[in-house]
Amino acid sequence: MQHSSPRERTPAARARELLDRMTLDEKVQQLVGCIPGAFIDRHGLVADRLEQHLGLGVGHVSNLGLFGHKPPHTIAKTVNGIQRFLVERTRLGIPAIFHNEALSGVVAPGHTLFPAPSALAATFSPDLVRDMARIIGRQLRSIGFTQALAPVMDIARDARWGRFHETYGEDVYLVTSMSVAYTLGLQGTDHAVGAKATAKHFLGYSMTEAGQNMAATAMGPRELYDVHATPFEAAIRMARLGGVMNSYSEIDGVPVGASHQVLTELLRNTLGFTGSVISDYHTIGYLHERHRVADSIGEAGVWAIHAGIDVELPVPLGYGSALAEQVRSGRVPEDLVDRSVLRVLSDKFELGLFEQPYVNEDPIQLASVARQGERLSRDLARRSVTLLQNEGQLLPLDPARVTSVAVIGPHADNVASGIPNYTYPAMVSMLKDILDDTSASIAGTESVDELFPTGAKEQHARELAPIYEVGIDEYLRDAYGAISLTDAVRRRLPSASVVSVRGTGVTPDEPCEPHDAIVAAEQADVVILALGGRAAASGEYITEGEGNDTADLDLPANQIALARAVAATGKPVVAVISMGRPYGLTQLAELAPAMLTSYYAGPEASQAAADVLFGDHNPAGRLPFTLPRASGQVPIYYSQKTGSGYRRTDSDMHHGYLDLDSTPLLPFGHGLSYTVFDYGALELDQQTVSTQGHIVASVTVTNVGSRAGDEVVQLYISDTAPFVTRPGLQLVAFRRISLTPGASERVRFRVPISGLGYTGIDGRFGIDPGPILVSVGASSADLRSQATVNVTGERRLLGRERTYLADGQLDYRG
Repeated sequence: MQHSSPRERTPAARARELLDRMTLDEKVQQLVGCIPGAFIDRHGLVADRLEQHLGLGVGHVSNLGLFGHKPPHTIAKTVNGIQRFLVERTRLGIPAIFHNEALSGVVAPGHTLFPAPSALAATFSPDLVRDMARIIGRQLRSIGFTQALAPVMDIARDARWGRFHETYGEDVYLVTSMSVAYTLGLQGTDHAVGAKATAKHFLGYSMTEAGQNMAATAMGPRELYDVHATPFEAAIRMARLGGVMNSYSEIDGVPVGASHQVLTELLRNTLGFTGSVISDYHTIGYLHERHRVADSIGEAGVWAIHAGIDVELPVPLGYGSALAEQVRSGRVPEDLVDRSVLRVLSDKFELGLFEQPYVNEDPIQLASVARQGERLSRDLARRSVTLLQNEGQLLPLDPARVTSVAVIGPHADNVASGIPNYTYPAMVSMLKDILDDTSASIAGTESVDELFPTGAKEQHARELAPIYEVGIDEYLRDAYGAISLTDAVRRRLPSASVVSVRGTGVTPDEPCEPHDAIVAAEQADVVILALGGRAAASGEYITEGEGNDTADLDLPANQIALARAVAATGKPVVAVISMGRPYGLTQLAELAPAMLTSYYAGPEASQAAADVLFGDHNPAGRLPFTLPRASGQVPIYYSQKTGSGYRRTDSDMHHGYLDLDSTPLLPFGHGLSYTVFDYGALELDQQTVSTQGHIVASVTVTNVGSRAGDEVVQLYISDTAPFVTRPGLQLVAFRRISLTPGASERVRFRVPISGLGYTGIDGRFGIDPGPILVSVGASSADLRSQATVNVTGERRLLGRERTYLADGQLDYRG
């Protein structure tokens, strides 16, 4: 009899064969994670602890790269040691999935650090995000990690929420394009070569009451599906998304971690997800401790497995032996456990772990792989820089005419100003607080005993001590080549006098002391204000980050006081703002004729900002979110419904606030350039199309200025529907193009009508016939040309035929 080879059988079939050989105790261990500190000491892996914790196998190993300061080859060696125990010393020889936070690069020492997602979104370059993710996937696999806890697909529209910078912004289409690009890049076409992506946080996590992290999500099913589920569904159907992580929040009174309606009916039955759902850290514990919907941790595990959570992270609380007890007591059917185990085992077979559980340990090769992408990181940082304001054409500064510069503000000499949360340097800072018994605000890190069992705390303190001794700024200089804004200005102006004055801190905890700043400003040709926030999960002087939400979006008052004192000198003022979410910049805009943001663009943020300041790079970043005039406008976003927000109609008696205009300070998609682009008339191939057809629109864009530059050409629609309100404006395509002076390009968009659907009054998703206004321009508020297309035919229901991106959206390389 001829037997098929393992590779010829499907992962699901191989998983079923293996499941049939497993005991209940072995099954439940595939549904949990573990912390490596439980079986590692200063000398390496500890045999008896491995047997104690991994003797029956394990599903996932959590974030190994965080624990200790180890080079890539040492991480790889440790991963191999754990896998070798699992493969050679356990009864069934099932390897583990090692996962890592990889939002802006691998969270482990020695690896390339990329910009934060909100900065990536500002590039409007999804192809480059795909390239970035491909590199991250290669780096993960090289050290034995096979799953990334990224990307964040949350659509963020409430700037009070501290995790805003982890997202791709406010717009459904932009977030979808970036999410699909990241997933395609990370996973590739073969999961045995790429790493599995984990989309998070399903669902509605970014839109909670009062913008507070982990608070209740309040929205109806139409918005939940049409808006917030779209990036997830697109990644599932376009990129074979491998993993999903739940939201910590509740929807309609039910915590997502216990919601069968969200995690099974919506995610699997409607969106078509077939991979594994892994819990955000400590989710099951929170069902008992925080939400208080379960009387015990054991009952919380029952709720979670019924809802559809397959794997509990980071360590077993309601799963593992506790879940086995629930099965034996009859509260959980074993076939429910089998269903989740099959998904986990299928993941492992798909990833090729049974054929290749070990990785190369060569130090030179691994160090080389770890440093891949540095040039791309630099390019992404430059592409992200967004020129917000440039009154009097103050920028670019002419290096030949500038003899003295004062760089003033809390970020003037701050090397870490561009470093976002969920990166290795940020996690090193967080670990210091945990090691010092100071609280950190990342959920799931509350228990030091879980993170650092059996004396591991002291070991990691020893390994990280060299970083803490020199400080995080010096570590960033040495390990990542990061520089401060003052350093970057001095490099560009080696013969000029460049003075740096802090003047104040990031937050009012460090009051404004403007005297030295005023003196420096008076003696300078130009002042560069280095202002903005700090993203972190722990420590002092934080303005955003996980668990660090804010009610007041304005730049801290001490920074405004410093800006006011410097502006009073009458010297030209340029503001460089570090931020990952919308800040209230109304007061600053009155003080600084020129403003730009480099977001949190990683170690290249300061150099990227300096390149724009002195005209070495023509800025073309675009805001991936709306900037409010005041905190009271939040949530404010460009695609507010017709008749709501600042999208009021002419017949509406209400148009704003008593004390404030309802329009934003700066709109979504905004960004200035050092050149000028002219738009021709928008032309449609057909003025009438059926519900089965496409909108094909073309526009000629010409660089009529004197500098080469990039333009982000943005295509929007305005649509109405029977009995259902629609967004006043909706992005449906974009393209970033490069033009030399005098050059033109005809930009052609092909938008499927099947990508313009919505949930109708009957609760079914589809598209209705009727007129659609199509607009093209440089931002959501700078629309240069319009045309109307009439959609004809019967209402078309959209299921699997739904599309998400314009044709070729991920093929362009601007």
